[in-house]
Amino acid sequence: MKGKLYLIPSPLGEYDPALVLPKSVLELLPSLKCFVVEELRTARRFLSSAGLKGHIEGLEFHTLNEHSSPEDIQALGVLFDKGDVGLISEAGLPAVADPGADLVALCHRKGIEVVPLVGPSSLMLALMASGLNGQSFAFRGYLPAKTDERRSALKEVERISKALNQSQIFIETPYRNDALLGDLLKFLQPSTRLTVAADLTLPTAFIRTMSVERWRSNPITIGKRPCVFIILV
Repeated sequence: MKGKLYLIPSPLGEYDPALVLPKSVLELLPSLKCFVVEELRTARRFLSSAGLKGHIEGLEFHTLNEHSSPEDIQALGVLFDKGDVGLISEAGLPAVADPGADLVALCHRKGIEVVPLVGPSSLMLALMASGLNGQSFAFRGYLPAKTDERRSALKEVERISKALNQSQIFIETPYRNDALLGDLLKFLQPSTRLTVAADLTLPTAFIRTMSVERWRSNPITIGKRPCVFIILV
């Protein structure tokens, strides 16, 4: 019988897993001997702090990230011949804005059972705390990095948000956070509501929703912190 793929959530920052993950996740981890991870060092550190300290060397790790080729992903299919496999993202939920989605797709093609586990999602936490429309929303991923393309993308996102009364969620590489925020305040309509949610679940968490006009009068520096942006016209 083929093994299962367990989608294992991880903390959104340097945090004790016992404080943010359900007991059921922590109890499952010792039963798994094979993991597919986005970043080896982060995964080893997470598993060690989650109760597997002293047992890490006996585990099998395989890397799946943005550099993995289709052939690399296909090769992971043989892991399930030996038993269950855990998928761990760099932070939060695996396979959501995450290359692990390719392994999940492979499992569905091969008829391998996929088991999602409960844990923190920066996207959903930000939406929950935004006060914006939680009935209708879309995750846009990353906006273009070039200013001209980003301006056009923001105008289109505003158009969609207004037409559908739909919250638009997006993220950015941390070192570009402040550049993106600057473009949001420059190109969005003054009345558009904007949520900035950084360091969610951490002691340094920051979540605020204001109109673009108010943001312009009360600017902030985000820095290289994991951050989610949401707008609603």
